[in-house]
Amino acid sequence: MVCSEPQPDQPGAEERRRLHDELIGLDRDDPEVQAFAEHLDRTHRQRPGFTVEGELSGVRDFAESANRAQGPRWAAAVLVVALILLGVAVALWEAATSILTTLLG
Repeated sequence: MVCSEPQPDQPGAEERRRLHDELIGLDRDDPEVQAFAEHLDRTHRQRPGFTVEGELSGVRDFAESANRAQGPRWAAAVLVVALILLGVAVALWEAATSILTTLLG
């Protein structure tokens, strides 16, 4: 008989165990339960703070939420994106005019 050392938990094992405990008694094949499990996963997700990866995952979460949204929430998400793009365009325009007036001026 070969005895081995206890293996450390795989990454995410504790998270899966917590999710399993929260879904006790629910039908895992039910689409509503699957959506609830995805929601729980998103709410408990840990992101690195103040890093490019953390910010990009936040943008990804926003995009996924906007894709799931309907009606007024979808319109609000589109408005937020349009305002962000407008702000970027104005900032680029101001930078370009400032650079050109300095170089030509």
